[in-house]
Amino acid sequence: MTSHRTSPLLFALAVAAGGALTLSLAGCTGIEEALSQEVTTEYTDAADVAARADTTVPWLPADATAIVVKTKRDGEVATALARSGSPLDTATCVEMERQSAPTVHIDDAPDVYAKDRVFACGAWSVIATTDGWYGWTPNSPGEKEKSPAAS
Repeated sequence: MTSHRTSPLLFALAVAAGGALTLSLAGCTGIEEALSQEVTTEYTDAADVAARADTTVPWLPADATAIVVKTKRDGEVATALARSGSPLDTATCVEMERQSAPTVHIDDAPDVYAKDRVFACGAWSVIATTDGWYGWTPNSPGEKEKSPAAS
């Protein structure tokens, strides 16, 4: 009969490795942001976005809350997910066929490929979610030029 014994040294090394793994997993968000060059920021409401965000999100309804904005470090590529019970402003946005899709993705955002239509809001394209709105920039030139905000 063969018996296996674990030496105290091997046990200590295994525990230390497990602790290092836990520490490295805890830092995954920072590592992911550093490697992907994407930054995710949460805001309480539209006023908070206007005050603190480096990226403007002009289509956000005034009642928007629980806003998540994810940008590339250059700030020119972004997505935004917000809760809101209000419609988009027709002076800024027009509904049309979707011609673009986001290049950065927010967790829990809807699948834009399941939608044939978007609201073109200047350089942003926006789709409805179950409890608000999901938008991305840049959109296609065809979407941007159809938007009332483009003029």
